[in-house]
Amino acid sequence: MQTEVVGIDHIYLTVSELGPSEAFYDRLLVTTLGFRKSLFQLNGDPHVNYYNRHFGVVLRPARAGAARHDPYASGLHHLCLLVDSALDVDRVAHALTAAGISTSAPQLYPDYAPDYYATFLEDPDGIRLEITNFRDERRQRMQHWEAGG
Repeated sequence: MQTEVVGIDHIYLTVSELGPSEAFYDRLLVTTLGFRKSLFQLNGDPHVNYYNRHFGVVLRPARAGAARHDPYASGLHHLCLLVDSALDVDRVAHALTAAGISTSAPQLYPDYAPDYYATFLEDPDGIRLEITNFRDERRQRMQHWEAGG
């Protein structure tokens, strides 16, 4: 019997400067998307923990001299956050713009899926982020998994 993964528990992001990254993720995750926040230390390094009911995003400082993030090198290309609808994508993009975070214009990406609607942005280290809608194909898969969805 296989064990089903029921979700992502947390995502750890290493950032070059904790202060500017914390300010950015405060605006993105706390102010705009309703995450909660806590601070902790691990091995003497400060960490910032953002969390909602489903998963967490943790920031930790990079080691001195570490290279800037390159989305086309091995490793993380981008992080995509899911909201309920295309209207929610519009709301998030508007709220981020109002908070001083530059985003792409939200739009439909039919090459990805007929109802794929998203906006894109980057954090202070160049980590690419995306906000997309809960598309029909994903809903069907979730709701009808046992039937082969």
